Amino acid sequence: MGRTSARARWRMFAAALLVTGVMAGPAAPLAIAGDSIREDQWHLDAMHASEMWKISKGESVTVAVIDGGFKLDHPDLMGQFIPGKDFSGSPGGVGSYAEGHGTQMASLIAGSGKSDGGKGAYGLAPGAKILPLKISNGSDGAVISSDFLGQIGQAVTYAVEQGVKVINISQGTSAVATHPEDVAKLNTILAWARAKGSLVVSSVGNSAQSGNLVEYPGALPNVVGVGAVGRDVIATSESQQGPQVVLAAPGVDMIEACTGKTGYCKSHGTSDSAALVSASAALIWSIHKDWSANQVLRVLINTAGKPTDGSVRNNDVGYGVVRPRVALADPGDPGPADVSPVPAAETAPSASPSASAGPSAAPSSAAPSPSEVAVGAPPVGPAAEKSSGLGGVLPVVAGVVGGLVLVAGVVFVVLRRRKASGQPAVPPGEDPYVR
Repeated sequence: MGRTSARARWRMFAAALLVTGVMAGPAAPLAIAGDSIREDQWHLDAMHASEMWKISKGESVTVAVIDGGFKLDHPDLMGQFIPGKDFSGSPGGVGSYAEGHGTQMASLIAGSGKSDGGKGAYGLAPGAKILPLKISNGSDGAVISSDFLGQIGQAVTYAVEQGVKVINISQGTSAVATHPEDVAKLNTILAWARAKGSLVVSSVGNSAQSGNLVEYPGALPNVVGVGAVGRDVIATSESQQGPQVVLAAPGVDMIEACTGKTGYCKSHGTSDSAALVSASAALIWSIHKDWSANQVLRVLINTAGKPTDGSVRNNDVGYGVVRPRVALADPGDPGPADVSPVPAAETAPSASPSASAGPSAAPSSAAPSPSEVAVGAPPVGPAAEKSSGLGGVLPVVAGVVGGLVLVAGVVFVVLRRRKASGQPAVPPGEDPYVR
């Protein structure tokens, strides 16, 4: 996930007996050189945005963005936000921020480009609206609280109760050994959200080269975990790998609205990629309003640019690079509404901490009973992790718990998510965004 100020993003906090790592990644302020910010948004050209927008711009769809604050009056985002809610407990409300990550994610999803007579930054779904939900992820200079995952759960619950279909969580942490119950609670809420018809999208993390530790909520079964690819359509070196990767999207040299001096930043990471997948879901739902979350996800998977290693999916790019233009032009059969296109066994990481869901984790509408959970969705139960970053039920494996416990009590760095790996998603020379 990209950030606005390098110094503001790389903060270290002493966290005795607290392990709530937040993944983030710095975003560099952009010096405006060309005639148009839009001209530098290469990912929109690669994804054939102008052609796609003839079919859908995401109208009538709201995307909830769970992040650390938002610049509500940015020229490219004015009119794109609907009234949000602050779960952070910090002063200032939703419209206060210490860095620009939340603004950047909102821009990638629904930026209008209105700045400078239409030369600003556009989102992939400029017709969509953004529900800004603020959590405390350390961006305001305070130590991330042990309630970090709890705040994410509260925000998800609120979004679902508002009828929001797409929920973007460009946040993530691998340090949850001391709070496994929080992971379990969030897992319960996410299963409930899926049963209620919402699609939750999250970045998988940017630490492929520094441990590749499983991060949450991106690794939970009821979440669409997203990895990042570069212009070469190869997973970036920072993009984490594993069975939790469901889809991939551009995540390098991303130009978006932010809170820097020029109002624009260049960033990279799986946070950005997750935002593009959320926007892709909005584009499809805008046209196919009667489709379920399972159907929208199935079409995104079926129309993705496939890996070239002969597999249906791999641990670098998942089922492939998302291609919303193809999904809109030729979606194919969306399949059954009540069956998940992603088996729980595929999304569950090889190891995760043990935990038991507690009643306090259930959203106000109550946790789902087995009969309420969509067929094919993972059962409601334990295991989850904490994530904040400006980027179901998991098997109980003590190995990772032991490893994470070693991190307890140490300082943690607030980083944003960005990824990278090395498996091409499509054959060289082919356009990954068209058939």
